[in-house]
Amino acid sequence: MKPRVMTLVVFTAFSGLVAAPADMDPVLAFMSILCVAMGAGAAGALNMAYDADIDATMKRTRKRPVPRGAVSVSNAYGFGVVAAVLSVLLMALSSNYLAAGLLAFSIFFYSVIYTMILKRSTPQNIVIGGAAGAFPPMIGWVAATGEVSLDAVVLFMIIFLWTPPHSWALALYKSGDYAAAGVPMMPVAKGPKSTRLQILLYSIVMVVFAGAPVLTGLGGLAYAATSLGGGALFMLLAWRVFASRAGEAGSAEEGELYAVRAGDKAARDLFAYSIGYLAALFAALIAEHGLGAYFAVPGVTG
Repeated sequence: MKPRVMTLVVFTAFSGLVAAPADMDPVLAFMSILCVAMGAGAAGALNMAYDADIDATMKRTRKRPVPRGAVSVSNAYGFGVVAAVLSVLLMALSSNYLAAGLLAFSIFFYSVIYTMILKRSTPQNIVIGGAAGAFPPMIGWVAATGEVSLDAVVLFMIIFLWTPPHSWALALYKSGDYAAAGVPMMPVAKGPKSTRLQILLYSIVMVVFAGAPVLTGLGGLAYAATSLGGGALFMLLAWRVFASRAGEAGSAEEGELYAVRAGDKAARDLFAYSIGYLAALFAALIAEHGLGAYFAVPGVTG
């Protein structure tokens, strides 16, 4: 399993459940979030089992349980399948069939569509595959309400649009790893310059769209302030990456290495910040809808 990924998945699922306009029994709510965590663990295990060969060649991933030999490929597959089935069955029992269906689809999409088909075949792998990571808040919402509403779709889209700049920032300063493993991430397939431009463009769209919950009435003053302030800093960091030479270590001459290292640091900064930014957005929703800190933005009726 991937603990850091699971933490963000569980947090956003919890945010969706808390922000939903429905009261859910605390025990059933806990069970629903536990199912999301189990599903994320299942998808992560299946991903690591299938990617054991490329994980072993990459410095960033070679210490994961499967490539280092702590867990066999067959055991990882077995755990993943069992955990996936249990998570979906328990979700159906603790909440509703729609939430269970969305959970099943997200596990399938990540472990099969993304891991087995997209990841090794197209530089758009994380753009399309990012949908799997965008489902948790929608699943939490549906677990509480039993339906997919506009607000649930909005939360899904925020993460969907956030994924490319987040993932490509990492891919820029780890492009050598991906190239060695034969994974056609954007910097490897299209080059660092094109990647930096796409990071900037996706960041603009994502930061603007992150204000959508305010327009629907889901997000109040706290969310609006977080979205505006956090989005401004996100754009600043994205611009720094765009204007840098991040990801060019493989082609840089001796006198250009300082500029490349500075660019790679800018990419690292954006990658690290993007995690905190997304967490802050969903934390604001939890504070507003779970802790009574919701104050409507003047002039917005939702």
